[in-house]
Amino acid sequence: MNDQADATLTLGDVRRAAAEISGRVRRTPLLEARPARGHAEVAAQLVLKLESLQVTGSFKARGACSKLAALPPAALARGVVTASGGNHGLAVAYAGWIAGVPATIYLPFTVPDAKRRKLRAWGAEVVVEGEAWDDSNAAALRHAARHDMAYVHPFADPLVIAGQGTVATEILDDAPEVDTLLVAIGGGGLISGIAVAARAMKPGIRIVGVEPEGAPTLLRSLEAGRPAVLDRIDTVAGTLAPRSTDPLNFGIIQRHVERVVLVSDPAMQQAAAWLWFEHGVASELSGAAAVAALLTGAYRPQPGERVCAVVCGAGTDGMAG
Repeated sequence: MNDQADATLTLGDVRRAAAEISGRVRRTPLLEARPARGHAEVAAQLVLKLESLQVTGSFKARGACSKLAALPPAALARGVVTASGGNHGLAVAYAGWIAGVPATIYLPFTVPDAKRRKLRAWGAEVVVEGEAWDDSNAAALRHAARHDMAYVHPFADPLVIAGQGTVATEILDDAPEVDTLLVAIGGGGLISGIAVAARAMKPGIRIVGVEPEGAPTLLRSLEAGRPAVLDRIDTVAGTLAPRSTDPLNFGIIQRHVERVVLVSDPAMQQAAAWLWFEHGVASELSGAAAVAALLTGAYRPQPGERVCAVVCGAGTDGMAG
């Protein structure tokens, strides 16, 4: 199963995606976390990959642009549709705007009004339906079939995963000495792309996933040995809260990710505050999840271990108080 999943995606695919999306997305910077007053021992071994500075505010623009770049003109002309917890929808809206084609975005009720407004500002049609992403996604698939529109999956599409994998090629091109990558997991597209690219470039690198305690989708799947479906979601980090993953992502993660750790919503809040206070980095809760794993000790690096945490999404959660 794992070999089959991996066979759908290679480092060459990620490099091709990088060429396709060049000029459409930003090459985001790496930031040394030191010096820092709070958690100085963590900061001493940490660099931050600031995907919070990516166009639309998250890494998702990479995968969306990669997918749309591969669609034939006739399919593009009919428009694209997707379902999202927010960030993927913004990315597809942006990619549609770049391509000059209509985009329809299905959202669960939990998505904040601010993200709905941003979607409409990019020219997208917004449809709110469902309690969770899975419900919205079912509605988006029905819409795509009804209107013969291209559907853009947020995490279980090799072209999208290849686009997300360009995060890893940038990290290791800029900082080949990195030993460990800490990556937040929602559906698993980001960590899947990062895992394939990073392990091809540096086979000994350690990849650790981070999920909310209230949405341990991949952890439960790994424990079960197959994609699991959560009975309930209990986190305010909506972009990290699908009830299930896809066999494609699960296979890649099972093969390449060393382990998955959990962090609480308050820990993500505190990490977002640390990012803002110490570094001026404006992160949403999901964007701070990887850092939360370090600050709480959910992941404890060895002395001298060089860690890169991906700050995957922008927001104002760390500015409160």
